[in-house]
Amino acid sequence: MSTYGISYGTEEEFNFRMSLFAKKDAEINEINATEENFTVGHNFMSTWTDAEYKKILGYAGQHQEGEANEKYLEPVNATSKDWRADGAVNAIKNQAQCGSCWAFSATCAAEGAHFIKTGELLSLSEQELVSCSKIDMGCNGGLQSRAFFYLEHHQQELEAAYPYTSGTGVNGKCLFDKAKGKVGIKTYTNVPANSVEQLKAAIDKQPVAVTIEADKTVFQQYTSGVMDSKACGTSLDHAVAAVGYGTEGGQDYYIVRNSWGASWGDAGYIKIAAVEGKGICGIQMQSLYPEASN
Repeated sequence: MSTYGISYGTEEEFNFRMSLFAKKDAEINEINATEENFTVGHNFMSTWTDAEYKKILGYAGQHQEGEANEKYLEPVNATSKDWRADGAVNAIKNQAQCGSCWAFSATCAAEGAHFIKTGELLSLSEQELVSCSKIDMGCNGGLQSRAFFYLEHHQQELEAAYPYTSGTGVNGKCLFDKAKGKVGIKTYTNVPANSVEQLKAAIDKQPVAVTIEADKTVFQQYTSGVMDSKACGTSLDHAVAAVGYGTEGGQDYYIVRNSWGASWGDAGYIKIAAVEGKGICGIQMQSLYPEASN
């Protein structure tokens, strides 16, 4: 409570949250006793109900077949890549109490695509997507592909010009100003599914919008190491961004940037093991990357 500035107005509420904390504490201890490659621990979500947690899991629906070209890439021989070290990734952001992960995932990929084209890292406005991409549902969820479709027709403003205000779960009125638009998308490409080789090749090219299942404790409470647990599941419900890959202890992994603030995970990031098939947390099922138009 002290660490995260939490207070409860009644003894009944305190006892209810304490029971949730105790249950989570038992899960954390069990996972840490059985897993060797990663650890979990308490964070700001340790007293949340499942319903509260699922409100911020905003991946809604499935990409449509034929929405964008699927492109096979030449495999890469490199063992590591980190777009953060290259200057293509902004500091961790926080979607807060809004199911807008799709907007943060798409924006990270758009920022990376613009950097690769121009050498300039801009911090773009997730709020514009939340409020203005009407084919998405704002805080009630959306798809990165739909965000890219919006950006094919509207340029994205800077975060400084159109700051994030949906942290309380309110979509907000669309205030897009065409004169302030900075970055657009020419097109976007789907990564062939269920392939470590293809997702690594895409990440080697640029930061990639990826999709995972994030409603299990092994992901929710992650703190360090390479998360390789199949308990994570493959029922996609959360959009994030893959900004690199590497190897640790003989296990290949993806560097994944979340949008839950820097206090979550490993300073806002998680290493997800790269294994064939759908992948840990389903990370190889639905991935895509944009091409910047400017």
